[in-house]
Amino acid sequence: MNEREIRVQETSRYIREQITDEPVSIAMILGSGLGVMAQELETPITLNYHDIPGFPVSTVVGHAGELVTGYLEGKRVMVMNGRFHYYEGHSMDTLAFPVQVMKSLGIEHLLVTNAAGCVNVAWNPGDLMVISDHIKLISDNPLRGENPGMLGERFFDMSEAYDKKLRALAHRCAGEIGITLREGIYQLFSGPSFETPAEVRFARMCGADAVGMSTVPEVIAANHAGMKVLGISCMTNMAAGILSQPLNHQEVLETGENVKSTFIALVRKIVGAWDL
Repeated sequence: MNEREIRVQETSRYIREQITDEPVSIAMILGSGLGVMAQELETPITLNYHDIPGFPVSTVVGHAGELVTGYLEGKRVMVMNGRFHYYEGHSMDTLAFPVQVMKSLGIEHLLVTNAAGCVNVAWNPGDLMVISDHIKLISDNPLRGENPGMLGERFFDMSEAYDKKLRALAHRCAGEIGITLREGIYQLFSGPSFETPAEVRFARMCGADAVGMSTVPEVIAANHAGMKVLGISCMTNMAAGILSQPLNHQEVLETGENVKSTFIALVRKIVGAWDL
């Protein structure tokens, strides 16, 4: 057993002791302005990241830094209310660590959400997008280094990083409650600077519909571990150069606030219908 596997087991052992042995069905990682979902859980058990051995700490406004376990639509879920980012100075393997802990806890299903800049000029701020695929041009990889063999194989498939059946489920649920749900490709940039207009034009040429600074490392780790992944992006602003106005993080948080009722309704519907 290598050093990373030992760390994963130690952290998952601590969490299991705090939340009891009842299995968790779905894990969620919530993006900027979308942490309100954690408040929807029934009979919650909340752990502060500071108190979890081996866990990093989130430093970004809009990320609470809490691991919350509880019930949503009759299913036991685990919510990361606040994630970690490459731009905070964390290594890529640190970004993968919470997902690997979730897998060690026996969780097989992952819902990731994020706030994203909208590259697709036919869409609008406030739109929700199911992620069909992603583009990562950053050379580093969260699985670089000694492979944690207890979680997955050295070389692994990424041809369906975002589960096709779960994407179809999300569209069906959105239709049933009257929500317009986009589908598209998310491109990762390192941040913390927002993308330049030229970078946004490049992303569009690459086929991206949205750009952001998170999600991809966690999704890579989840695929390595054999987890089923559903990703949802909230278009919090039009990306740089599309409108003649500067970008700021406050706009991200405000749009997240404005879309929260729609987001909550969609996630509740999906979780209720999720076939485990």
